[in-house]
Amino acid sequence: MKKVIVTGGTGGIGAGVAHCLAGVGCKVIAVSASQAELNAFPPQEGIELRLMDVTDQASVDAVFGPLDRLDGLVNCAGILRRGDEYDIDVFQRVIDVNLVGTMRCCLAAQPLLATSKGSIVNTASMLSTFGGPLVPAYSASKGGVSQLTKSLAGEWADDGIRVNAIAPGWIETEMTQGLRDNPERAEGIMARTPMKRWGKTSEVGALVRWLLSEEASFVTGSVYPVDGGYLAM
Repeated sequence: MKKVIVTGGTGGIGAGVAHCLAGVGCKVIAVSASQAELNAFPPQEGIELRLMDVTDQASVDAVFGPLDRLDGLVNCAGILRRGDEYDIDVFQRVIDVNLVGTMRCCLAAQPLLATSKGSIVNTASMLSTFGGPLVPAYSASKGGVSQLTKSLAGEWADDGIRVNAIAPGWIETEMTQGLRDNPERAEGIMARTPMKRWGKTSEVGALVRWLLSEEASFVTGSVYPVDGGYLAM
């Protein structure tokens, strides 16, 4: 039975990933910085909930430190502050969660994953590829996650650790609720999306499941879009 940590694992894409992995028999530790999210998360066999803040080294050490084994890490913790990210304090906070937090968790997991020959899946974005005028921090952080993924894949290949990333498109989550509720914005998004629908967190989870599996044993340093064809247009 594989043991996997999913950061941001109680909401949005992270929750979808956690449910998907638990559904195939993984022991999942779903972590969140929000006690309210932990309290609201519906119980599921195979998922253990823990409070952890990816921007706090002591909090990360408290979760990773006691583990005797880890087979996978999925970094889904992330924030977006649409319209406010030109404030330097907000900009720094978004970078700290999305990019530095990803690196902090990767470093904490590395010794355990080197022992198990495990795997990391980071969460990039379509905005790793193009800019977002309303979200400069989010765009910069996700571009950074993409490049960090490639760098760690090269550095840790000798340890037997594979490092890949997913780049979700427009997925049905709390983060996209405002866009989905705005007919004008939603119409524009669907017009560019060949599959003409929003993605589901379970569809992202299915890709993560494959990337963590032995079926992807020769795959590392790659960033996989899950976007219904949006980036191809």
